[in-house]
Amino acid sequence: MSRIISDIKKYRNYAVYAAKSELKAEVANSHLSWMWWILEPMLFMLVYSFVALIVFRRGEPYLPVFIFIGYSSWNFFSNCVRQSVKLVAANSSIVTKVYIPKFVLIFVKMVSNAFKMLISFSLVVVLMLGYRIPIDWKILLVIPFVLVLFVITFAFSSLLMHYGVYMEDLAYIVSVSLKLIFHLTGIIYNVEKRVPYPLSGFLLKFNPMALLIDSMRKVMIYQTMPDLGAIFIWLVIGIILSILGVHNIYKHENSYVKVMQ
Repeated sequence: MSRIISDIKKYRNYAVYAAKSELKAEVANSHLSWMWWILEPMLFMLVYSFVALIVFRRGEPYLPVFIFIGYSSWNFFSNCVRQSVKLVAANSSIVTKVYIPKFVLIFVKMVSNAFKMLISFSLVVVLMLGYRIPIDWKILLVIPFVLVLFVITFAFSSLLMHYGVYMEDLAYIVSVSLKLIFHLTGIIYNVEKRVPYPLSGFLLKFNPMALLIDSMRKVMIYQTMPDLGAIFIWLVIGIILSILGVHNIYKHENSYVKVMQ
């Protein structure tokens, strides 16, 4: 554990610098540049709103805000997890020349995707002001909820990054699995209202993304208290899986270069 903390302190500046470079390279050849980080979530929000209102003829109060919260959180999680599978191979030019704790590469992706999520949540705040959604002290719970989101994302990413070095088909399996989980997470619908009990309770307890997104909506839109106990349990699970994932990477990272060659 002490080695993990030491490496995080040692390489945190590198993670931030590498994330900045990645973001700049992403928009370097784009005419709209950073505007895409605003347009993309807005376009997806419009599409999902159309599906919910026109196709399924079911909506939620403050539907754009409802969808934006779900999309922003899910996009961060799914992008980090999906990218983690091929992360070592994608950075082979670095890991084959200099030593860097391989889990730091996950932090680079998380910082990059967190910046985009921050932009999306800024749009959520604008929409909340536009809709004049009442706000009370419970909205402050979004901060620890986002921290739990980071822990859960890192936990799954660290596990998948290791096995992605050895399993060629893992990227495809993860991509398909994320598409399935997306539909079970309630991005465009309310899990508690639209899914019959006890299935809804099962989804909220055993799908951490469904739980976190539902909890964020409760404190940001409905001013109600979520299940803090369930969130704490997933925080503990996330910490344990993160430690196991990093220790697994430490144990095998010297063999990654040999596998890629």
